[in-house]
Amino acid sequence: MKKHILLLTTGGTIACAPGGEGLEPQKSSIMERELEQLRSYYDITVKDVICLDSSNITPEEWQLIARAIFENRLDYDGVVVSHGTDTMAYTASAVTFLLPDIDRPVVFTGSQLPLTDMLSDGPANLRTAFAMAASGRSGVFLAFDRKVMLGCRAVKVRASGFSAFESVNARYVATVTNQGLVVDEQALPIPHGPAQLKPMLSREVFLLKLTPGLSPAIFDMLAAMGYKGIVIEAFGLGGVNVLHKGLRGIRRAVEDGISVVITTQCLYDSADLRVYQVGNKLLELGVIQGMDMTSEAAYTKLMWGLGQGMDQKQIANLFAASLAGEIQPKTE
Repeated sequence: MKKHILLLTTGGTIACAPGGEGLEPQKSSIMERELEQLRSYYDITVKDVICLDSSNITPEEWQLIARAIFENRLDYDGVVVSHGTDTMAYTASAVTFLLPDIDRPVVFTGSQLPLTDMLSDGPANLRTAFAMAASGRSGVFLAFDRKVMLGCRAVKVRASGFSAFESVNARYVATVTNQGLVVDEQALPIPHGPAQLKPMLSREVFLLKLTPGLSPAIFDMLAAMGYKGIVIEAFGLGGVNVLHKGLRGIRRAVEDGISVVITTQCLYDSADLRVYQVGNKLLELGVIQGMDMTSEAAYTKLMWGLGQGMDQKQIANLFAASLAGEIQPKTE
């Protein structure tokens, strides 16, 4: 019996066609040729959620996508979400937190070339995504270039190459080989309870890339603008220029009730503030370690935590816990 898969479309390159000003996202009808082939293997229902270039997708669209998944999931064996590649890692991370302990496979995918292009990578990506959606393994995933990764571990690392996404600091959940879809059971997320929809997000979160000599006045400006959370992409293991006024700027932000999370600009490995003096000074102030999270996951997790009404202490506890495999917690 064929697995019943729901395809939710949101636009993106995979559904683009040439327009007067370049490639323009279209609704699902443009994907029909490829879907007809997939229908030989799956019972497919298609629903258009939005139709946008992913650069234009905002947290409101994340909430729409999450709600569409949650409200339809019980009628299907799995869900595939087609999405533009530019912000897909952000959406996949956000949906991971908006849908804690989701009880169906939810698989994001897209392509670097439109499906209408003869040499598109879209067909292979769709087939990988549908195979994962039919696998019975619950969680939020991203499928690309014959690999499947946790949505909260995915990062776009190439603007045009077909190997556009990598799983950062975590093993791939599945790969396509001559044996079919090979799933790494140990890399799957661990459920903690029943599936939920927790759609509230805080927009008052800022992602700041640290640069040498950055003015500490930025922290006062962010506080004055009403931000409740700041994710700082620091140097190396979490180095922050804390001499002189820099340390005072972060201290004031924390004292003002802002949750400050430190990640690293390095794509791989982990931020560890305990290694250097500058990091330990930050820990004394009450900043939160992002550990080995991606910036996309740290940003969306902070938005989600603040959206649930958590205070600084609760946010710190949230970031010390792995909800869906987004971190490897430190062992003392």
